[in-house]
Amino acid sequence: MKTQSSATASTSIAVTAPRERRGPGTALALLGVASFSLTFPATAWGLEGFGPWSLVAARCVLAALVAGGCLLALRVPLPERRHLPGLAVVGAGVVLGFPLLTTLALETSTTAHAAVVVGLLPLTTAVLSSVRMGSRHSRRFWLAALAGAAAVVVFTLTQNGGALTAADGCLFAALLVCAAGYTEGGRLARMMPGWQVIGWALVLCTPLTVPIAAVALTSEPVHPTWHGIVGLLWVALGSQFLGLIVWYRGMAVIGIPRASQLQLAQPLLTLVWSALLLGEQFTAAAPLTAVAVLVCIAVTQRS
Repeated sequence: MKTQSSATASTSIAVTAPRERRGPGTALALLGVASFSLTFPATAWGLEGFGPWSLVAARCVLAALVAGGCLLALRVPLPERRHLPGLAVVGAGVVLGFPLLTTLALETSTTAHAAVVVGLLPLTTAVLSSVRMGSRHSRRFWLAALAGAAAVVVFTLTQNGGALTAADGCLFAALLVCAAGYTEGGRLARMMPGWQVIGWALVLCTPLTVPIAAVALTSEPVHPTWHGIVGLLWVALGSQFLGLIVWYRGMAVIGIPRASQLQLAQPLLTLVWSALLLGEQFTAAAPLTAVAVLVCIAVTQRS
């Protein structure tokens, strides 16, 4: 009976944190969103100097070196056996799947078009987390989430003429695996610090990423440029490690569904960075969509 009560309390914390903790948790999740919003432009920069497989494998290896160094320096014990399946999902979805699929897509797609994936990610994460955690939410929550996702999808597709490309298969597959990784990472972050979740996931993937990096760097053309190196460093350290640290911690505090809805603003931030860093252009619909998204986020946070 005591175990059941403890489990119930744990689930309650994951879904609805005390109000005094929601502020810091929301701030951490927003830092993660800001970090992720630079991922696509940084990937586009990285592709200027590296092949897609080289870029993905190198980012994973660099992030794993930093994470492994932190785990070793702080003498963090090995994760418990019961956490290994969840860490495997995080590794497959966030460390390997999403970076590889989106990088392959960005070879033929613009960053603005690829942002449709991020526009759908909050809704997908909320659905998967509800199934995985058994949580329930009000109709107003789901209507606001659907409206926000629809607004972002319509906006990003409009910017690209509403056309679907061959890269869309990679983008939608990336959406599913990333949502699964976010859900498992948010669940594990209730039992261990968020940086350890992504840290162990990165380390566990090294038996795959190190050989892939060795082969890719010797088989794909590599032309290190300033953009390429900066892009690689950002996706490795900013997006792959530091961003996920604050993101998983934020999800652990305010709950996976609430945190995922904050990502509704990520495609718009990505479009801004794409214009500033890559010179991509979009229409005046951006501020209108931004207002709609912010309203949807406010509704979900109050539901």
